[in-house]
Amino acid sequence: MNFFTAMLALSATLRVGAFSTSARSTFYRAAARSTLAAVPTEVSGEAGTKSFRINFKGEGGASISPWHDLPLMDGDAYNMVVEIPKMTKAKMEVATKEENNPIAQDEKKGKLRDYHGPIFWNYGCLPQTWEDPTEEHPELKVFGDDDPIDVVEIGSAALEMGSVKPVKVLGVIAMIDDGELDWKVLAIATDDPLAAKWNDIGDVPDSITSGVREWFRWYKTPDDKPLNGFGFDEKFLDKAYTVKVIEETHGAWKKLREGKTEAGKLWTGN
Repeated sequence: MNFFTAMLALSATLRVGAFSTSARSTFYRAAARSTLAAVPTEVSGEAGTKSFRINFKGEGGASISPWHDLPLMDGDAYNMVVEIPKMTKAKMEVATKEENNPIAQDEKKGKLRDYHGPIFWNYGCLPQTWEDPTEEHPELKVFGDDDPIDVVEIGSAALEMGSVKPVKVLGVIAMIDDGELDWKVLAIATDDPLAAKWNDIGDVPDSITSGVREWFRWYKTPDDKPLNGFGFDEKFLDKAYTVKVIEETHGAWKKLREGKTEAGKLWTGN
């Protein structure tokens, strides 16, 4: 099976139930945009170019960092910075090495990066977290990937790029990408209709957890990259373990901000 065959099969699976493409309705798009009121953003440059940025603004219009200045939590929920809306291909990310860490399209060898097929879920990161590349995981024996921890949001709405969405975490999987630990937190927006039913990883249908795992296993293969692997027998770990992982990455971020860990080229605002 190659990447495209795998994605066609996955797409067919996800066109049913909670992940029907018809769910991306005008109602849900409007609901997603409403979250923007909490954290103002300003666009600079043209979409699809190297100059495009989504810049985050604080009180009085001052520039802030979505990585360092936004809180990790909103009550009992976690704040997700939405980088890539579901069913899109542009590889957008919080630019960890740029001043104030705007959202920009990732580049490789001078070219803008796109996925070879759309991602079927909303994708982003948690602020005030960091996967420390100097810290070896005691069981997996790999080091962090030098980024904030990633979130895969599996709800019904296509969330707006640059929005900050409160999410309920459900589980986490330990992806091993090019020898680095790259945790993927599975979560659902707190205002999604399914959020009341899904409280832990056991509540999430197998078709969704396996779909997420296989998408991330295969997505780099069209570039002649090997399949990604996963720790812990390729299983999604439960909510309690997820909270533990987030707490650990939050602690690593605190050390980074305090200058106790070498930042390298990362912009930390210090």
